[in-house]
Amino acid sequence: MNTQNTVEIIPFTQDLKEHIKTLNIEWLQRYFRVEDKDELVLSNPQEEIIDNGGLIFYAKYNNEIIGTVSLIKVDDTTFELSKMAVSDRAQGLGIGNKLLSHCVAVAEKNNIKKLILYSNRILLPALHLYEKFGFTEVSLGDVSYERADIKMEKIIR
Repeated sequence: MNTQNTVEIIPFTQDLKEHIKTLNIEWLQRYFRVEDKDELVLSNPQEEIIDNGGLIFYAKYNNEIIGTVSLIKVDDTTFELSKMAVSDRAQGLGIGNKLLSHCVAVAEKNNIKKLILYSNRILLPALHLYEKFGFTEVSLGDVSYERADIKMEKIIR
């Protein structure tokens, strides 16, 4: 199946609110655990992400939401790439690649200078994807998730 031309990246709307939670909970329970901060953000995406200047996108295929990603505002020129999850049914189809590509394009268009992300070293496919898009490891610093053991950033040109 060629998803590159048929997957549509769409913005957050209230009627799609539950998808960010269900996709991320599915992923978190598979690899880690749902932390208190996850529960807060995923239960209140409008208030925690959108109302604070962030963005949420969904990957839609055959009228089904199969992936999600967020850009959480850190400051006027820095956003955190966060809450990226792809349904088990859509793994390996390049959905993460398409979501990440969209986020980089949005950053370029909106004068965002830096994207950061937190991840875990056991997630090798994700780390390879981030590196492919030009993210490099930086000092971890203070982090609000127990599972995070690596921080990466990409300077937007």
